[in-house]
Amino acid sequence: MDVRQLRHFAAVAETLHFGRAAARLNMTQPPLSQSIMALERELGAALFVRTKRSVALTPFGAQWLVEVRAVLGDLAALPDIAKRLRDGEAGRLELSFVSTADYSVLPTLVRRYAGLYPEVEIALTEATSEVQITALLEGVGHAGIIIPPARGGLPEALRYRRLLSEELVAAVPESWVEAGRLPLTAGRLDPAVVVQAPLIIFPRRSAPAFHDLITGYFTAHGGAARIVQEAIQMQTIISLVSAGMGVALVPASLRNLARTGVRYLDLAGAAPSLETGVVWRRDDLTPTLGRFLEVAFDGVGGLPTC
Repeated sequence: MDVRQLRHFAAVAETLHFGRAAARLNMTQPPLSQSIMALERELGAALFVRTKRSVALTPFGAQWLVEVRAVLGDLAALPDIAKRLRDGEAGRLELSFVSTADYSVLPTLVRRYAGLYPEVEIALTEATSEVQITALLEGVGHAGIIIPPARGGLPEALRYRRLLSEELVAAVPESWVEAGRLPLTAGRLDPAVVVQAPLIIFPRRSAPAFHDLITGYFTAHGGAARIVQEAIQMQTIISLVSAGMGVALVPASLRNLARTGVRYLDLAGAAPSLETGVVWRRDDLTPTLGRFLEVAFDGVGGLPTC
């Protein structure tokens, strides 16, 4: 049985006339009759009741017509499906992201991409930058939103473009400010005050660039970071700040993570900046990835250009 025979059956079933069906199919009647008889032999059941004056579907033929129409409908849709897959308008996009991106570029980026390409399935995975880079090198996923390694330390097989750079702010226990434990200068936190406070931070193995940026700030201002707790997720770090365990230096977009007992304060003087961007494999030609990169870097809809 092949698609040609299914089309022959559907034409006869819809016209109930071999001559008219043959004309619709641009063929002569004898080959059409032979095709239907061969199909019936293969199925082991009659599809039509034939007399000299009429053609009618058998009960089996009437039920099978429903299935055949569905199959032919799916076949007719295949060229359009192929076009949408080829053009990145359908398919699947596997995107990983660092937790900091969840409060900055990720929501806007995903919302806009999904709005433009609603038929694309988006699979999101939260992971540290190092885990994302390893996964991409192993062929897992299409792209990641990462904090890049310092001094261009990405493998040659990957490409990277910056999405945004944002200053760090201090997340501090509100009770410490109210008690005068963290004196402010014009509403800002002086570096000398910051470097004396206990620090909550990412483990260096999980986010070396971020870790070094923060500890470098302490060193630059004459102090050594006194790390009292490490945590991978930003939500956990902010919760620990809320519990009064210490302070944390976080991207300014973390102000979007409101938590009782936590106050976000600007740093006096020049604050360090954290870069976030997109990484992907150089040889990955997945159409959905191409569309995602267009959305990420066209600078439209509130997204920063690189």
